[in-house]
Amino acid sequence: MVNGHQALWDKCLLLIKENVSEQIFKTWFAPIVFEQYSEADHTLLVQVPSPYIYEYLEQHYVKLLSWALTRCFGTSVRLTYRIVTDKEHGLRQDVEGGLPENVEAPHASRGNKAPTTLDAAVPQDLNPQLDPKKVFQNYIEGDSNKLPRTVGLSIAEHPGRSTFNPFFVFGPSGCGKTHLINAIGVRCKEMYPQKRVLYVSARLFQVQFTDAVRQNTTNDFIQFYQSIDVLIVDDIQEWATSPKTLDTFFHVFDHLFRLGKQIILASDRPPVDLAGFKDRLLTRFSCGLIAELEQPNVQLCVDILHAKCSRDGLRIPDDVIQFIAENANGSVRDLEGVINSLMAYSIVYNSALDMRLAERVLKRAVKVDNHPLTIDDIMEKVCQHFGVTQQQVFSRSRKRDYVQVRQVSMYLAQKYTKMPASRIGLLIGGRDHSTVLHSCNTVEQRLKIDQAFSAEISSIENSFKLKK
Repeated sequence: MVNGHQALWDKCLLLIKENVSEQIFKTWFAPIVFEQYSEADHTLLVQVPSPYIYEYLEQHYVKLLSWALTRCFGTSVRLTYRIVTDKEHGLRQDVEGGLPENVEAPHASRGNKAPTTLDAAVPQDLNPQLDPKKVFQNYIEGDSNKLPRTVGLSIAEHPGRSTFNPFFVFGPSGCGKTHLINAIGVRCKEMYPQKRVLYVSARLFQVQFTDAVRQNTTNDFIQFYQSIDVLIVDDIQEWATSPKTLDTFFHVFDHLFRLGKQIILASDRPPVDLAGFKDRLLTRFSCGLIAELEQPNVQLCVDILHAKCSRDGLRIPDDVIQFIAENANGSVRDLEGVINSLMAYSIVYNSALDMRLAERVLKRAVKVDNHPLTIDDIMEKVCQHFGVTQQQVFSRSRKRDYVQVRQVSMYLAQKYTKMPASRIGLLIGGRDHSTVLHSCNTVEQRLKIDQAFSAEISSIENSFKLKK
């Protein structure tokens, strides 16, 4: 009967697969290995590769597991996990699962596939496709993300009822855009479980649309997306060369916006730089709130690393954390990658988590000599050099020391970033582009006649390890 019980378990997996997305199935259910089933006490024993997977299944999918097991093995089935606690020494621990009783059958969400005509007629339960690990609790606040994070929290608590609709977030890769929009979706779903919240990448939306056109179900596809209460779309810049996808999204966007549904969009560039997008879409993107996420400065990187160490129970010396923060290119992804690599090297080679190991890992993982400058980097170094605070520089004070720092910051920002003068002025105290141009001209003229001032500017530039 072993093969028969294995077949029943395989049937359970098929039922589960029909009710979750492909990614969720591969991540949490595919690693489960059937061990045995005892007919005497109706106990199913399965093996999972880590305590983390066991805890996640018990926390998020116990009802789905119970429903599938009841369908295949009958009522009163008991589930026991054999958890691999130490792969190297072959240590395992058996833990009984907490399956609930009388669980109703879930409604198939079909992942993110466009529904059939019958499905589209009645809104079905929906898998929001959100990453449960990307939440506000571990989205550390700093100068580069304070406004978007604050607005995101407000949207999550009052979706569709604020002036921040649509909410358009943009910034370079690795600055935390995906984490933020996921966190909004997760918090919104926690507060309003009845709302249909959906996260989808631009690429997946395009693939679904292409499939709908091929199957002649475009109307069903549009109706499905028009039934969403909170629509979150990531990386929309990828639609730049897909005019038909953009036209279809326009109809979805317009319908949701008119009904007061919340729309959240993320891109690596602001709307004004989205080539291939028609004005009718760009004007709609701009009628809510456009928020920029800059790459985190060194202090925020340090805070992120400390939070990760605390969350994961890691012990990394402060000097190593500081070194990683200063050299990981201001990318949250790079920070996490370096920490994961650091731990792996430490375990495999039995090495101490010291500066030597950090340098070795960073050399392989990050282009240390290609660190892109941000406004935060420039402001931090200039303020540190002249002994003033950013708040003083951003103020309307005309005190000579503050004005000088403001002008030097604008000059260096124009010299070492690709930002236009209007953007630089906005980020340095909310000034206009003419102020930036005047400041740059003032600094350039002074550099020609004031050797001491020129030496000070050179010192600041050297602190960034940049060549003039």
